[in-house]
This record gives sequence, C-alpha cells and structure tokens, in this order.
Amino acid sequence: MTPFFTDSHCHLASHKFAPGEQGEIITRAREHGVRRMVTLATCLDDCPTNLEIAEKHPEVFACVGIHPCDVHETREDYLQPLEAFARHPRCVAIGETGLDYYHPAPVGWTDESYHARQRAFLDQHFQLAAQLGKNIVIHTRDRSGDASLQDALAIYGKHADRVRAVFHCFPFSMEAAQPILDLGGLISFTGIATFKNAAVVIDTATRCPAGSFMIETDAPYLAPVPHRGKRNEPAFTRFTAETIARARGESLEELAGHTETTAAAFYNFP
Repeated sequence: MTPFFTDSHCHLASHKFAPGEQGEIITRAREHGVRRMVTLATCLDDCPTNLEIAEKHPEVFACVGIHPCDVHETREDYLQPLEAFARHPRCVAIGETGLDYYHPAPVGWTDESYHARQRAFLDQHFQLAAQLGKNIVIHTRDRSGDASLQDALAIYGKHADRVRAVFHCFPFSMEAAQPILDLGGLISFTGIATFKNAAVVIDTATRCPAGSFMIETDAPYLAPVPHRGKRNEPAFTRFTAETIARARGESLEELAGHTETTAAAFYNFP
C-alpha cells in the first residue's frame, strides 16, 4: 500500500514561488505521495491568493490569518475582511497567527507594545475561530526561553473548550508539549526533525501518542535533509515522515495512517 501524506502547513503564495509555479509544485507533491496541502496566509493581502490557489487545485486547502510579525502593519478593522475570507468554502482553519518574540519590535514600537498587540490579535483570532466553528494554527518563537509558548498557552486555555489549536513547527520537549495536549491541542513537526541537532524534536516526536501530532513542511522554509538550505516544497513532506517513523519504530504506512487521520479531523476537510 502506498502511504499518503498531508502537508499540514505550507505557504504556496510565498514570493519564493514564482507566480503560476504552484501547478508544478503540486504535481511534484502528488508524485511523492502528498495528496493534500494546507496553504496559510500571513496577512490580509495574502488571503485572496491562498484562497485562489485552493480554488484552482482540489488537493489544496487554505487558512487565513495575521502572522504575529504582521500585526503592526494591519489595519484596526481587520477582523471584518478576515471573517469574510474565513467563510470561504476552501478555508479550513484560522491562521497563521500566534506570538513571535524572536524578531525585534519594529521602528516606533517597544517590545512590550508589540507583544501586547500580538497577544490581542491572537485572542481575537481565537474568538473568530470559535464564532465560525473552525480550529486555529499557532506560531510561537523566542530568541531564548519559551515565553511566547507560555503566553500563547494562557490564551489558548481561555478558548480550549470551543477551539482546537495546533502549535506548528514545534521545537520543544515533550514536557513543553504536554500542556498543549492536555488542552486537547496538537503539535506539528517540520523538516527540523531531520537535522543533526534535532535530538529534542525527535525525542518529542517519539514520545507523542499517535493522534497528537501532524507533519508539515512550512515550505518554502526549513527544507529537510537531504535538501537542507534549499527552497522547501510540499513534496519534501516524505523526508520528515520517514525520519519520524524510523525514530518511532513505525512503518511509513503506520505513520501516514495516523497523521492523515489527525489532519483530517483537525481541518475537517470538505
């Protein structure tokens, strides 16, 4: 039996992909067993393009949201147009949203004011997800420590009875993952799992119960070995899957089976 995968998080509208190149990228993905892709917007201007790609290609679904690094450039009344995009039939979740304490505050902002706006946006995204009956995709990143993760968890805790969250590109230990799983959430692993210095990620992926995680590329970023340092694309999902399956002592078919079930339940693909 040929294993099939969902690339649960990619950015097909990225400027790193040439306009019109998506068809070739999707064809290569299918040839490598990736039968579904979820492409995520990061700002309002990004939403129509992601939805158009999903309209054109039946293998692709979209999410819409404001990335935390875009909150300072987002208009105050953003929720009305975002809701309209989120009601599109090819939109399967809200995101990418979250908290990013890695990048410095932009000119005119303090770290405190910038992070506060990110937290407000994340809470508003949760409210929108609950209103529309959709789940949410969360980004967290810190320069050191895990403050963004802890702050995002605190916000998630207020909404976990109505919205399920996936913390994508998860780089932390199983001890850090457990509070997410306890709230009913998921984590997702990228090509980082294939890197030589990825012992913590692999340990977490090994210890996570089946049904608690998905796999993704975050393309065009974070290409897995043997393509590390190059532009990533959904076809490379398989390399991450092979690495995690080997670490877990599972066949590729077994890993594909439970991660596909998890992705289908989280995104409620039409």
